[in-house]
Amino acid sequence: MRPTLTHGNSPLAQIRRGDRIRMAASPRQLNPRDQIRFNQIVTHKCDYVPNPLFYRRDAERRIFDEAESIARPDTSWYHPVMDNFGEASSPSKNVGTVLLTAAEERVLFLQFNYCRYRLSKLKQQLDEGKITAEQAYPILAWDHRAETYRHQIAHTNLALVLAMAKRTRMSDVDFTDLVSEGNMALLRAVDKFDVSRGFKFSTYACRAILKAFSRIGMKLSRYRQLFPTDFDPKLEKSDYLERKREDHQEDCVDEIRRIVGDNRADLTDIEQSVIAHRFSLGSQRTKNREYHPLTLEQVGQIIGVTKERVRQIQNKALEKIRQSLKEEFLT
Repeated sequence: MRPTLTHGNSPLAQIRRGDRIRMAASPRQLNPRDQIRFNQIVTHKCDYVPNPLFYRRDAERRIFDEAESIARPDTSWYHPVMDNFGEASSPSKNVGTVLLTAAEERVLFLQFNYCRYRLSKLKQQLDEGKITAEQAYPILAWDHRAETYRHQIAHTNLALVLAMAKRTRMSDVDFTDLVSEGNMALLRAVDKFDVSRGFKFSTYACRAILKAFSRIGMKLSRYRQLFPTDFDPKLEKSDYLERKREDHQEDCVDEIRRIVGDNRADLTDIEQSVIAHRFSLGSQRTKNREYHPLTLEQVGQIIGVTKERVRQIQNKALEKIRQSLKEEFLT
């Protein structure tokens, strides 16, 4: 027999349950922004790093009330450094950056993971019936607190990403793309770091960031293998037909000039004058300038007829030239 998954714990069952809960939540209970965020929370899995302290009755008091407040980092240096990364790649010591001690890191990660722990427990208590505002607001509150601690930890370690990007020296990758990938790796490291192991977060995050940079290098290497040169004429679309067509047109124009010049189409003097003025053929050039083709009305003023009469003369002359071309190329 095939092994079967438990109905409530399989990934597909969790997705379906989240979709049913999302559809059951009434948008009238929340404002549009909270409703969108609530739908995201209930349809995505909420991971957290467990700790024995979470299961004590006084866990919330010990984690939040008895812990000392930790100063938030100043990230005003980040955007100027990114805009001028060629001049500097690390914050100045005078911008008030915060360096966390091991004890402060432990407090922040306990608070962050406890918020996600409470959020996970509240999600498990949701049924597939109609969800009330009393159930939705605590979920949004714990999610907001968890995101606040997550951002605080990430902002405190932004300089770590810039330091790793400077040390990597990947000249083929844009610096901003490298930092963007490092920031994503930093956020993933915040979600997965277990503070109970006794290590500093920077030790864990540096390895995660460098692995992200390595993945970029491997992806670029595979791309280089597929496209070894920046420009390969063999990969370009052939323009043979366009060039052949242009050469044929130039040959036809030269042949028409010879027909008109030698008068092989038996054109009258008035027909030769009309063709020469209308298509800039014949002796229409001087040393300093080249005459452009004239309009029907301008040619009519020169030879003293109406523009409609010029059109008739032009069409008759072109028919003679066309017939001459057919006789020469087809015979």
